[in-house]
Amino acid sequence: MKGYQTACRRLGVVALLGTLLAGCSESDRPLESPVRFEGGIFGTYYQMTLVDPLTQGDANALEEGILAEMEDVDHAMSTYRDDSELVAFNEAPLGEWQPLSNELIEVLAISRSVSEASEGTFDITIGDVVNLWSFGPEARPEEVPSDAELSERMATIGFDAVEVDTQRMQARRLRDVFADLSGVAKGHATDRVAAYLDQQGIDNYLVNIGGGLIARGYRDIEDQTPWRVGIEVPQSGVPEAQHVLALEGMSVATSGDYRNYFEVDGERFSHLLDPRTGQPIKHQLASVSVFHPSNAWADAWATALTVVGSEQGMQLAVENNLNILMLVREGERWRSLASPAFVNYFGDALIDELGIEPWTASSANRQMQTGE
Repeated sequence: MKGYQTACRRLGVVALLGTLLAGCSESDRPLESPVRFEGGIFGTYYQMTLVDPLTQGDANALEEGILAEMEDVDHAMSTYRDDSELVAFNEAPLGEWQPLSNELIEVLAISRSVSEASEGTFDITIGDVVNLWSFGPEARPEEVPSDAELSERMATIGFDAVEVDTQRMQARRLRDVFADLSGVAKGHATDRVAAYLDQQGIDNYLVNIGGGLIARGYRDIEDQTPWRVGIEVPQSGVPEAQHVLALEGMSVATSGDYRNYFEVDGERFSHLLDPRTGQPIKHQLASVSVFHPSNAWADAWATALTVVGSEQGMQLAVENNLNILMLVREGERWRSLASPAFVNYFGDALIDELGIEPWTASSANRQMQTGE
C-alpha cells in the first residue's frame, strides 16, 4: 500500500511537471512576424502591427498593456461615459480650479496652444454646438438646428472659456461651455501607445488608431523596408490611396469632411464645424494630412486647417512650419498641395514623382481665382 501511494505521488509530480512544461512551451512559443492586435475603441478602430521577434507570452503582455493605455485615455477624455474625468470637469462649478491628471492637462494645453495659433479655428469648447448638430453624445436626431438654438449655444463658446494652469496641474471653466476633446484625444492615445511600446523595447511597429498613425523602425527588419502609408482619395465608399509615402519615425493624422456627415433634403452637412460660425464647413478642401512627431499635435492641427479651407489653412501651415499635404477638389479631380515643410521633409524628387504641387504664392493666387 505504501509503495502504491509513493508511486501515485510520483505520477502526480510527473503530471504536474508536464502541465507546467506545456504552459511554459505555449508562453515561449515564437510567433510569426508581424504580430497584429486589432479591435474597436473611441467609436473607431485600432490596429497595432509589431515586427520585432515575439513569443506568445510577450504578445499577451503587450496587448494587455496597449489596451490599458487606451482605456486610461478613454476614462480621462470620453464624453460618452459618465465616469470620465472630462465629464466631471464639465460638470464642475464655474470658476473653480479643478485638479486634473497629467494627461488631461497635457491635452488641454495642446488644445489651447493650437487654438491660439490657429486664431480659434480649433476650439474644444464647441462641444455644445457639436451636440446640437447631432454629432455628439446627446444623440439628437439628424436635423438642422434653428438659428435661435444655434445662436444660444454659440453665445458662450470660445477657447478662452477654459483656463489651464500647467504648473499646478489644474484647470477651470470660466463660462458654461462643454469641453470636447474628440479632435485631439485620439491622437493623444496614439502617442500613449507608441510611448508604451518604446518603453517595452519594441523598435519596429506601426500604431493605427482611427487613421492616426505612428511608425517606428521598419516593416521588414531584414530588408530595412520602411513603413508606407496611403493618403486616401477623399470619397465615400471603398478607400483608395491617392499617394503612398514612407513614414519613418514620424506620425500622421488626417482630417476630412467626407466620412462623417448627414443629409437633409439632398444637402450634406459635415461633422466638421467652424467654431467661428457654428456651421458645418463648406469649401473645396477635402482633407488635410499633418505629419508631426506627436500625433496629438497632428490631430489638432489637421482639424484646424480643414476648418478654414486650403488658402487660409496653407497660410497657417507656412506660418507655423507645419508639414502638411492637402487634397483639394477641382471638379471631378483632386489637386494635391504640399507645404514647404512637407517638400523639405520628403524631397523634391518624390514630390515630382507623385505629382504633388508645392505651395507657393502663385498657388494662393490660383485658389483665389478659382473661388476655393
